[in-house]
Amino acid sequence: RTSRFPKAPGLSFSLIGVWIWGMKTAWALDPLTHDWDIPKISWLTVGISSASQWTPNALLYTLVSLYQASSPEEEKHLTVLVHLADSDLFWLKETIAQISRLFSPQILAGQLLLIHAPSDVYPSVNGTQNEASREELYSKQNVDHAFLMSFATNLSTYFLLIEDNVFCSPNFVTQIHSQVATMKSSPWVILEFSDIGFLGKLFHSTDLPLLAHFLLLFHQEKPLDKLLLHFRTLMVQEKSIICRPFLFYYRMSHPTFDDNQKATLDRETDPFGPDNPPAAVFTDMTVSNVHFPWEAYTLDESYFWTHDVNVGDHLTVILNHPSNLTKVQVMTGSIMEGKYALKKGQVELGYDPEGMPQYCASFFVLGHLVEGQLSQEIVPKSMGHQVNCVRLVAKAKQDGGLMIRHIYLWEEKAKKEKRRYI
Repeated sequence: RTSRFPKAPGLSFSLIGVWIWGMKTAWALDPLTHDWDIPKISWLTVGISSASQWTPNALLYTLVSLYQASSPEEEKHLTVLVHLADSDLFWLKETIAQISRLFSPQILAGQLLLIHAPSDVYPSVNGTQNEASREELYSKQNVDHAFLMSFATNLSTYFLLIEDNVFCSPNFVTQIHSQVATMKSSPWVILEFSDIGFLGKLFHSTDLPLLAHFLLLFHQEKPLDKLLLHFRTLMVQEKSIICRPFLFYYRMSHPTFDDNQKATLDRETDPFGPDNPPAAVFTDMTVSNVHFPWEAYTLDESYFWTHDVNVGDHLTVILNHPSNLTKVQVMTGSIMEGKYALKKGQVELGYDPEGMPQYCASFFVLGHLVEGQLSQEIVPKSMGHQVNCVRLVAKAKQDGGLMIRHIYLWEEKAKKEKRRYI
């Protein structure tokens, strides 16, 4: 853990303006060499780099999820550092204003810091015209995170890297603290609280200066997640240390970088995938401000989180128009361990819509959950015709958390061909 990397050629950033919101002072110094005059104020820093290209308001939703998932006691040990990595002045102004309105207590307490490095400090990318777009994207991503990590070095003992379009599981700070405690006698470089890309990676803050220089040295060579794997190996941690249950999930499709193609979305058009026709989602289960009922019906990695379920509690999908369904899949519980699954439940199909807002007057049982899951073709086919509602019902009282990961619906082929699975 004492190795050092040579300075990246052509990446000698002299005096640059790194603006900081959330403190009374702004510096104009090289963030990769200057020892920032900021005390170590927390146990954990959560680092996020965000730009305007992908999804509007994704950063705001992520910050809301992060703080809603943290207790007041946990917030005392937490610093959130956001790199606003975009040169769009309108986006910068609006984003800063929105964050200031929503999170002024955290900003005033020095628990939420916003930084920005100007675009003229970013290195140029060499390569052919065909290669330039791909390489520019992950080159910028690598440099964005080099600034982020360098600035975070003296803020806390540990540094957690997440993205700007994620959900955070409740009490993730406490769960990470417990995991770190169990690893006290075992050396590690990266702990992984997600198995996707670079989401949910935990580092020792003392490793951040070296990692920042490593990212700059190879900023044009590989995407960030691949560089982190290489860094981990060079630091003599050969195997991944996966920590379960996973604590972070993507809110929606997110950009990735493949060695042989330009930036693409993780989810591509799938002719065999679910359709999830337009619908509204209702529940009488407890709803928090972190994970909402409709998130169980999306085609991404989001989910609905609730707790202390009673007999008869339900989550109901009410379709905008009657649909001919061929298959229904309902998944509850975490992906790897199945924790927080609904132990006793059934899935019902509803018909005969009434009232305003609508509800279904009659329901028929499609099947029962087995180990928190149901994936069932609809037989006879007539049972799937003109379905108006799909309802998940709890059949026993269940204390503690419940994760409803997704409800997927497949339509008959004739209708499905008219849709695009996104």
